[in-house]
Amino acid sequence: MTRSSPIADLDGREAVVPFGEQPEPLGTLVIDNISHRYRIGDSQYVATLENVSIRIVPREFVSIVGQSGCGKSTLLNILVGLVSPESGTVTLRTDKTDLQGLIGFVPQEDRLLPWRTVLRNVEYPLEIKGDVSPRERREIALDRLERVGLSHARDFHPHQLSGGMRQRVSIARALTTDPEVLLLDEPFGALDAWTRSSLHQVLSEIKQRQKFSVILVTHDVQEALTLSDSVITLKPSPGRVQNRYRLPAGVTPRGDADLHSGEIFGIAHQIRQDLGLTIH
Repeated sequence: MTRSSPIADLDGREAVVPFGEQPEPLGTLVIDNISHRYRIGDSQYVATLENVSIRIVPREFVSIVGQSGCGKSTLLNILVGLVSPESGTVTLRTDKTDLQGLIGFVPQEDRLLPWRTVLRNVEYPLEIKGDVSPRERREIALDRLERVGLSHARDFHPHQLSGGMRQRVSIARALTTDPEVLLLDEPFGALDAWTRSSLHQVLSEIKQRQKFSVILVTHDVQEALTLSDSVITLKPSPGRVQNRYRLPAGVTPRGDADLHSGEIFGIAHQIRQDLGLTIH
């Protein structure tokens, strides 16, 4: 039996498209007319998102780009359940009975617990779930650390790691619950170019192995083009979907030759025009 499973808000309410109205394939994420406002005074509000609708098919890699203040991070916080939308619905179609952990989240800052080892940090989401034995938690965490190339650092503490290693731990931690969708909120922005490139490769390899969908929020147009199946641009104040660009199929991360091909170069030009960036 399949069903549309809601992503619950923190206050316990649920936003859900009724089953049968939208017969999507399993693993499809549907964001339907999401709007949100922040309260800044007794009767004053600032709109951050307005009627945002996005459909993400199973195993798709989607990047969302836009100017600061266009609501990119707010949208991810709504998807992960940290913020309640004012209106609209979010639905992940799944046949899983355990809904906890279906959405994985890697924030801008890794938020590792400094008193825990790397291994214990990666185990933490499974501890919260509470239905996984200590032995199984350890096996899963070790597997995820191997996938990000950090098996050797399992007994380190966060202060002993470089920025790139900390983000690898953060990715491993997000993958312990076998999510169907992985949310990435600019996790590579503070890293040097070489480290960022190596993490792009790691992420692409893991995605092929675990078969999840990805939503990446980034300011970096080249990063979006390097990793994505499609790129969505948002208009600011409030954030609205401006355009969606489908990229040609191919192996990711894309190399320089792919990024400088006529088709992708043309898409890059259009994206930068959407963002109001000067083309040199």
